[in-house]
Amino acid sequence: MAPVTVSQDELDRRKIVGVNAETVTNVTSTDFPGHYPGEDHTWDVQKFKDSFQVKFYRNDPFDATFSLIHTDASIANAFRRILLAEIPTLAVEQVFVHNNTSIVQDEVLSHRLGLVPLTGAAEGLKWLRWKKRVEGEEAPAPSDFNTIVMKLQVECRRNESAKKGEEDPLKAYHNAHVYASEMKWQVIGQQKERFPEPDGVIRPVNPGILLAKLRHGQAIDLEMHCVKGIGSDHAKFSPVATASYRLLPTIDIVKPIIGVDAKKFARCFPKGVIGVEDITEEEASREGSGYEDHGGQQKAVVMNPFKDTVSRECLRHDEFVGKVKLGRVRDHFIFSVESTGQFNSDALFLESIQLLRMKCITLKRDLTNIMR
Repeated sequence: MAPVTVSQDELDRRKIVGVNAETVTNVTSTDFPGHYPGEDHTWDVQKFKDSFQVKFYRNDPFDATFSLIHTDASIANAFRRILLAEIPTLAVEQVFVHNNTSIVQDEVLSHRLGLVPLTGAAEGLKWLRWKKRVEGEEAPAPSDFNTIVMKLQVECRRNESAKKGEEDPLKAYHNAHVYASEMKWQVIGQQKERFPEPDGVIRPVNPGILLAKLRHGQAIDLEMHCVKGIGSDHAKFSPVATASYRLLPTIDIVKPIIGVDAKKFARCFPKGVIGVEDITEEEASREGSGYEDHGGQQKAVVMNPFKDTVSRECLRHDEFVGKVKLGRVRDHFIFSVESTGQFNSDALFLESIQLLRMKCITLKRDLTNIMR
């Protein structure tokens, strides 16, 4: 069969997932070889390089929003899963309690300490070796290569200079509240060079995290051993608070929405998605525009579909039936990555790319070995 030439409009239409009042249509990808007779949809690396795009909208240290455009859901989901579960970070693994007279039980306090995000020099974290227990074998001995030691030593004492009858514990006592800032790193061996001062030292990301409350005479004295791990082992090792994506919404006004209906239509969407503009005399005089004899009135226009949450609220109203089509672009993924603080959000995405690349190299090597 002779090759078939398909228009760009038709290719764009195939990428739209239809969002109806009660159903979702066209959810399956069709751009694979053999689906459309006469069309060539074989995957080509050069074609992928030419079309693939990464577009950043927000790039704060702990919060990034960006788009991956012209890629497959399997690739986008691979990045999401790697971000959640496979990028190594540092967390408290063992707690040795020497003294704890607070009202917080040892196991509860240990759990809280494990969930405190820690940070330090990125190169130092990569230098740290894994310390994993193999079933049936003894755990590796702690060393400066695989273990970070931190201590928490706090004792609450009465503030002799406080007013008589003072009811505020923060004024009546010293160390009434124990914060993550009291977790002190104990330098061992080569760690001093790997985690240099001032920004590279091991420390809590958020020093203001409340760990416990003490009263006069109560104390906490413990030692923590921190190791490198990944989120698939325990959530405390996950470098992100969340990593998610959504498809870019599309809003297509197929018939004019005018006057009072235009304002009502705008209220069906989050602010900034739909705007209201005046109908120009040119539009009102142009035959077939749908705005004939409506000069001076207002019409609804799509301003920024990126902000839409696809609530489908507009589809509930009879006056908009047949006037609007909602959808999502199948190959446009809007990512939201919130870092817990060990790494910047954009650095996490780059790290996920490296890990996916290493997986591909490993798979390619294993397939080569099988064929030998």
